[in-house]
Amino acid sequence: MNILVLIKQVPDTNEVRIDPITKTLIREGVPSIINPDDKNALEEAIRIREKVGGKVTVISMGPTQAEVALREALAMGADEAYLLTDRAFAGADTYATAKALSKAIERFQYDIVFCGRQAIDGDTAQVGPQIAEQLNIPQVTYVRKVEIEGDKLIVERALEDGYEVIEVKTPVLLTAIKELNVPRYPSIKGIFNAYNKKEVKILTADDLDVDKNELGLKGSPTKVVATSTPSTERAGEIFTGNIKEAVQNLVERLNSRHVI
Repeated sequence: MNILVLIKQVPDTNEVRIDPITKTLIREGVPSIINPDDKNALEEAIRIREKVGGKVTVISMGPTQAEVALREALAMGADEAYLLTDRAFAGADTYATAKALSKAIERFQYDIVFCGRQAIDGDTAQVGPQIAEQLNIPQVTYVRKVEIEGDKLIVERALEDGYEVIEVKTPVLLTAIKELNVPRYPSIKGIFNAYNKKEVKILTADDLDVDKNELGLKGSPTKVVATSTPSTERAGEIFTGNIKEAVQNLVERLNSRHVI
């Protein structure tokens, strides 16, 4: 079974800061990681390959430094890695990103396209479904369990109040959530092979069968006008007096605010 896994290198959100003037993310000096949901997608792809055989190929779109994320994916157990990088992709919204990735995917033979539910730097959850639409293949989102039965999959899709079981034939696109599995750590041998024996292959806009006007900022129907962070300032109140009086005052205050 041939499985394509789409991963994204994102800033560690614990370290993210917003430029007060430009209202954009400050990425300089901020550590980058593989998007967490994408790691769950990669882990499940590797597990499926271990059960039924085949190949796992990881693809990422981003600047040249995204090669680090692809090397980590190779260290985890992916067979091949491709980096989609070109100035023509700069400024892409979710639609233009999905356009570029879907055109890259068309170069491969695949049974499953796996990606994370959403990226922690954008939280749109749009790219995966848009890719499925552009490839004209079925999709199952919020996947928490996958079983293989011949040329079809039995998939559990998480809902707010439970889950639903979906039977779907390949080719199909799946988006993973963290409940799907626990991603493995790369082994020492895997890390060595990823940096010494495996290649990250480069794809540019010229390698895709697409009009460059459909890519990047030119091909993006939406624009980010501004970005802001919520205020984290909090006001505290200290209750004095003996313990009984302090507790009584606290309970009355919580009741007045309908907290309890």
